[in-house]
Amino acid sequence: MADFIQLLVAGLATGGIYALVAIGFTLLWQTSQTINFAQGEFVMLPAFFMLGAMSVLGLPFWGAVVVGILVAALVLGVLFKRLVVDPMLHHGVLPLAIATMALSLFLKEAVKDFYSAEAQPFPPLAADVNVSFLGAAVSLQSLIVVAIAIGAVVALQLFLNNTQTGRRMQATAQNPTVARILGIPVERMILLAFVINAVLAALASALVTPIYLAKFSNGEYLGIAAFIAAIVGGFNQVRGAILGGLLLGVVDNFAAAYLSAQYRAAIPLVLLIVVILFRPQGLLGRVEERTV
Repeated sequence: MADFIQLLVAGLATGGIYALVAIGFTLLWQTSQTINFAQGEFVMLPAFFMLGAMSVLGLPFWGAVVVGILVAALVLGVLFKRLVVDPMLHHGVLPLAIATMALSLFLKEAVKDFYSAEAQPFPPLAADVNVSFLGAAVSLQSLIVVAIAIGAVVALQLFLNNTQTGRRMQATAQNPTVARILGIPVERMILLAFVINAVLAALASALVTPIYLAKFSNGEYLGIAAFIAAIVGGFNQVRGAILGGLLLGVVDNFAAAYLSAQYRAAIPLVLLIVVILFRPQGLLGRVEERTV
């Protein structure tokens, strides 16, 4: 039982990180029909913003996290939308997807050349100790990751459901044309979605980098896993992205422990195939009809 609880908490910690990144996929798709294939690099890059804030500005870890999130909101939110998405979206979804793929390669190679190909040390979220949780010895860092991820998701849900701006964002996602007629500043709501995506990616970066260190290749697997989590949960539902991320993290951890760690990278693909076969719109997704 103790092993089960340890694996469950570790899986929820991993799944919470997947969920934060997957939510960004769904927000961008809902508001602007944008699929950002550089999402993994959007998680990798803020870690280096934080390292720069600690080394250049001499800030403590959590101060550097705040600076990293603010810089990410500007660079990966506002500038990404203005310089990449807006010019390319007029040409269709496919050219925009190709542009984000190119951006992914550019960010990865730029970090590799500017810093190095070697992993950079990154401060831990907490001391490397275990705490007793339901009779099992669980990593304190895993508990902190779960708590922060849950807090971020709850805060986002409260913002979307209980504030005027959040309801405007949801209206924009459901029908931009009607939202414009109702006087909602659609472009501002879309920009806000990009900023929220960047903030969530930076937060995920602060949670995952202490585990894997800061490295230019960190975003490769994370971006794919979060993309799969968004599809599994339902690409057009934020709550689907949350469920998909948590499910993928837990299944991944248990499969690695009880089946084989050698095939761990294949687990997300197997889960994706199973869900698509029986529920193509995702576990919590809604069917979207298109008029031809």
